[in-house]
Amino acid sequence: MPGTTLPPFPDDVPTVPLLVIDFALIKSGDVNEIDRLWKAATELGFWYLKNHGAEEEADAMFETGAATMDLPLDEKMKFEQGDDGVSFGYKYAGSSATDEKGSPDGVEFLNVSRDDALAWPAIVHRTYPASVEARMDTAVRPFTLKSVEVSNVLLAVLGDRLGLPEGTMAGAHRLDEHSGSETRCIKAARDQQVSLEKANIGAHTDFGSLSFLHNRLGGLQVFPPGSDGWKYVKPLPGHAICNLGDAMNIFSGGILRSNLHRVVPPPKEQAAYDRWSLVHFTRPGNSVVLEPMSAHSSMIAEAVAKASAGKFDTGTTAGAWFTRRIQYQRLKNRTGPESWRASRGTEHQEVY
Repeated sequence: MPGTTLPPFPDDVPTVPLLVIDFALIKSGDVNEIDRLWKAATELGFWYLKNHGAEEEADAMFETGAATMDLPLDEKMKFEQGDDGVSFGYKYAGSSATDEKGSPDGVEFLNVSRDDALAWPAIVHRTYPASVEARMDTAVRPFTLKSVEVSNVLLAVLGDRLGLPEGTMAGAHRLDEHSGSETRCIKAARDQQVSLEKANIGAHTDFGSLSFLHNRLGGLQVFPPGSDGWKYVKPLPGHAICNLGDAMNIFSGGILRSNLHRVVPPPKEQAAYDRWSLVHFTRPGNSVVLEPMSAHSSMIAEAVAKASAGKFDTGTTAGAWFTRRIQYQRLKNRTGPESWRASRGTEHQEVY
């Protein structure tokens, strides 16, 4: 954490070469940079993002996470997210499955709802530990606002390239509608991390629209389409890592990619350190139906027409989709392999 000197990422492990996208150029409307973002979003769904302007806010949020994880377990458990499909709050290590065998995860984390952060001191969903409440104005809210700004710009640009009318993406991610959008600070303690085979966080696609990730150690891996195996994503100083989730894959009729990824212990010398990461998840409003936006884009309509019938018809809202995935990951809700399968999103193993 802050002030800790970490060993460099090793140069002899398999990595995936993500495109580096310049947020400042995207925001200014640079056509060439938007073309590169489109390439990243349609081919892998992951990219590095530089010049996003959130470094100071991320540092303050990491400090908030560290102060929270340092609290006694019994104090943190007063704010535990529970087993009813609610994500906001504290999650203790070992409470969620990482595979259909029910192998427990190796991370603890804190989730702060976007709605709570922006409404504070009013309470929308729940209260949080004193370490969080004391930093709502100085850390949590500023990081949330910056993350919302970055995410909204990227989603709007992708919506425009999909041929959607201006404001369509914003309409699906309105700030005045409650959603599953949240900031998560994750700690994988070096003495709790599990094996490469089991993973700290199991293979999954993300639940929502866009993830804005900051980390300092390796451990994130992706499974590129057509690949022969998992590849590390090398952390780059000053760069965030962005990826698209299920909602954007569905909204676009499969044009935009929500890629399979997981978190394993850091490689080699880095494994001797606790692994911290910070991510803001942007998710659609709870009432938004997860279905292709075909009525608003001929490009999406053509993509859906080429797909197998009903592939993108989830028949559910973003809120229900999110609740289901959270609920069936919890080990206390496990009845067998079917529980793990019920927690899945757009993962389709046959294409990997």
